[in-house]
Amino acid sequence: MKYIFEVRVREGHSAEEYADAWVRASEIIQQAPGARGTELHRKIDDPNVLIAIASWDSKADRDAMEGQHNPEVASIIRSAAPFCEITPIGEFEDPEWVVMPPGKRAAE
Repeated sequence: MKYIFEVRVREGHSAEEYADAWVRASEIIQQAPGARGTELHRKIDDPNVLIAIASWDSKADRDAMEGQHNPEVASIIRSAAPFCEITPIGEFEDPEWVVMPPGKRAAE
């Protein structure tokens, strides 16, 4: 499954500031059972808007990680709060349909 959220970096701050905190928190979170990686994408026409995608084996795995308070992760998230606004987009199942150009294979 995918957990997707949008990050808007506040004026006077940079996406790199958020990315630093995001990488530090992700390195810890990704040690949880079922974690499959994270991605951070910058919007093409607005460098202060990012989309983050966390991949998990299942919603249950992600919920289990969320249910276990990690003070280090909480501290990192609090440190980023003053310079960004995070909006959850939602939780999505892995794709049911993948259409690739001829000769290409979907990433595994």
